[in-house]
Amino acid sequence: MLDSIDKRILDLLQRDCTLSVSDIAEQVNLSTTPCWKRIRKLETEGYIKARVALLNSRKLGAGVSVFVHIKTKHHDAQWLTQFAETLQQFDEIMECYRMAGEWDYLLRVATSDIESFDHFYKQLISAVDGLADVTSSFAMEEIKYTTRLPLK
Repeated sequence: MLDSIDKRILDLLQRDCTLSVSDIAEQVNLSTTPCWKRIRKLETEGYIKARVALLNSRKLGAGVSVFVHIKTKHHDAQWLTQFAETLQQFDEIMECYRMAGEWDYLLRVATSDIESFDHFYKQLISAVDGLADVTSSFAMEEIKYTTRLPLK
């Protein structure tokens, strides 16, 4: 179970994973070694999955977000495994969720423009068998984006 210090450490790392252990320790009122041990434990226990840099999608030519809703004809475990493996081949797919409700899957795709999305779309359709319906929505404006989870 996480205590308040663990949550503060996680919050600090979510905001800036480049903070030094001594900076984190100072902010959570610990000495360096116990703070380092807590961070290692949080990593070992899977609370920290990775430490990454968040890149500017627009500057890197992938500033168009497209949400792709998918309905499929198949719902068996073998098809799902193949579907998941196929999606791993597409760098444009940033997120994929199996959904409850009207749509079976929701993808978030990052691309440079409509033409590059169309190229992605054609590749996806030819790579995945058994899709019943695919609908895409282009994000007009990003109003809120965060990777920070609420730690209450």
